[in-house]
Amino acid sequence: MRIYNTLSHKVEEFVPNTAGKVAMYTCGPTVYHFAHIGNLRSYIMEDVLEKYMRWQGLDVKRVMNITDVGHLTSDGDTGDDKMLKGAKREHKTVMEIAKFYTDAFFTDCAKLNIKTPDVVAPATTYIDEFIKVISSLIEKGYAYEAGGNIYFDTSKLDEYYVFHNFSAEDLEVGVREGVEEDTNKRNKADFVLWFTKSKFDDQELKWESPWGVGYPGWHIECSCISMKNLGEYLDIHCGGVDNIFPHHTNEIAQSEAYIGHKWCNYWFHVHHLNTDTGKMSKSKGEFLTVSLLEEKGYDPLVYRFFCLQSHYRKSLVFSWENLDNAKTAYEKLTARIASLMSGDKGEVISADFDALKAKFTAAMDDDINTSNGITALYDVLKADTTPATKLALIEDFDKVLSVGLIKAAEKQNEEKSGGDIPAEVMALVEERQAARKAKDFAKADEIRDKIAALGYAVKETRQGTEITKL
Repeated sequence: MRIYNTLSHKVEEFVPNTAGKVAMYTCGPTVYHFAHIGNLRSYIMEDVLEKYMRWQGLDVKRVMNITDVGHLTSDGDTGDDKMLKGAKREHKTVMEIAKFYTDAFFTDCAKLNIKTPDVVAPATTYIDEFIKVISSLIEKGYAYEAGGNIYFDTSKLDEYYVFHNFSAEDLEVGVREGVEEDTNKRNKADFVLWFTKSKFDDQELKWESPWGVGYPGWHIECSCISMKNLGEYLDIHCGGVDNIFPHHTNEIAQSEAYIGHKWCNYWFHVHHLNTDTGKMSKSKGEFLTVSLLEEKGYDPLVYRFFCLQSHYRKSLVFSWENLDNAKTAYEKLTARIASLMSGDKGEVISADFDALKAKFTAAMDDDINTSNGITALYDVLKADTTPATKLALIEDFDKVLSVGLIKAAEKQNEEKSGGDIPAEVMALVEERQAARKAKDFAKADEIRDKIAALGYAVKETRQGTEITKL
């Protein structure tokens, strides 16, 4: 398997630290509001990556954090606390907000067939770990106290901007126009590890620490949660492209300062979902959710299918027209699969199975190219092989794609027939197909009349045998 590594800016062969095992970390949601479908695109693609590695026989342990404290609206160290903002908006406590939106997030994930990670870790349950690592960074000279807060000192690193080729003068990148500068910082790019005397006098969640009562910064949580659950050698870290800087840059800085060696070998970043007005964002007010898609009559798996039709390293433009096109394609695809399910399916032909599976594997090995993976799925439908072989391949591929193809096809057949087709009718359908194969069309017509007498119509279509209730 080859994947694009954001750290090297190259497509590389994926080789885990321990043969056959993968330590995988994915940045989880900040649970102050519903996830919008742009956020969920990243989780869909990370889910495909994890399932493909498992499909290939790798033993994957995936860990994900839940940010329920410390994430400020700027994604750096400025702006409002997102959790506090959510609590004020809804007149609830921060933990009530966290519980509600964590549950909502996993409900959305279930609707999108996104597997729950092996470890889901709320940041508020790792406070002792944060304090331990921050204390070590201070002892090693990588962190300092100023104005009551604890900062990471980026000047102590040989290289800070590991994902980019910035020069020393680019330290100004840490300051954004219109944002008040933090005068406690020794360097523009330094970042907060622990807040004590912060501007949030009404901060609800605070803990005792060696530096006073306070709470952790956003960046420290992912490093600590990852290292606690996956050890000091991480194989692959995932997230959206908007996490590259400053979040993932800061994670690398503090993690490698703490452990003293390279931390993570591969960085997997999913590009934005855009609308015709630009990047999708909660800050714009109204935003698209899974619930809204359902209200408008779309199966969430149609949205997953829509995402898989594009490569994860390309920005994807969402419009209702584009989603309608995906819905049409999905329904046609499942209709073709439904037609394979009736009549004589034959046996699975191993040689055909292996040859067609190799096409799908080649597509997915090529930097998780789901678009070509779906093309391989269509190649299965067009192939000159038995329905049994096709159905076995479709079921196998969908362990990775997870767009519910077999289930959707079965539902279509059930709706067409008005319920389960009686075994007597199915037996006559198979007998009719055998007669047609033997070119005994008179007998086939006679059997068709028997089927009609039982209340069902049978006809041949380009997709196969179709059975409907009269």
